[in-house]
Amino acid sequence: MILFMPNKSRPEHLKNEISRRRNPAKTRETILAAAREILAHDGKEGLRVSKVANRAGVNRGTAYQHFRTREQLVEATAESVSEKIFQAVYGSPSAVDQRADGERVRQVTEHLAVFAMENPELSRAWLFELLSSRRPAGDRFWRSFESSFEHLAKTEYARPNIDTEVVSVLMLGGIFLWPLWARARARNASEWRQMTRRLAREVMRLSMYGTLSPEKFPDLKKLLGQKRSAR
Repeated sequence: MILFMPNKSRPEHLKNEISRRRNPAKTRETILAAAREILAHDGKEGLRVSKVANRAGVNRGTAYQHFRTREQLVEATAESVSEKIFQAVYGSPSAVDQRADGERVRQVTEHLAVFAMENPELSRAWLFELLSSRRPAGDRFWRSFESSFEHLAKTEYARPNIDTEVVSVLMLGGIFLWPLWARARARNASEWRQMTRRLAREVMRLSMYGTLSPEKFPDLKKLLGQKRSAR
């Protein structure tokens, strides 16, 4: 029987299928990675279990074992994108602290800007899905991002009476749409990196003079006072 063939004699597709059966978590991530690629290029409308299975290189039956409906696939894909953004910005759950200092503001802003510029289509697909969601609090990254503003708004480091939900939507909307503008103007990788730095810098400036109390962040104020060419 074929199941008792020596490993080196098995066809490659059979080896892969056996490997997937032994590691369902890896198979699920392979499927979700393919789903993220399709989401980035075709939008949510392009997400179909059969199409994703084909992109992932798994048979339909295997894909349907993980995602029985298209709705489950769409939801899981959005969650996986949120997790990718979360890891890129915060690193790990333990890294989501509530420090109110200039270095923390700079780190979060720059990491978010870099992710948006490196994953423009995926970022926008996630943003549009979030904006149309009836339960945005279920999204891990949104929940962490918006709650950090809520925490800040209750401290002496922020200006009074901030509407944290509005601020969060405006910030994410601007950051995730900027790559559209940049793409039409950046002619090479160097200019693309410059557009990324410009984005991070001006988001920090908006935070500094819109939601933060500038006198509480002398290092960030000094950084923003430097000439742009120095960055």
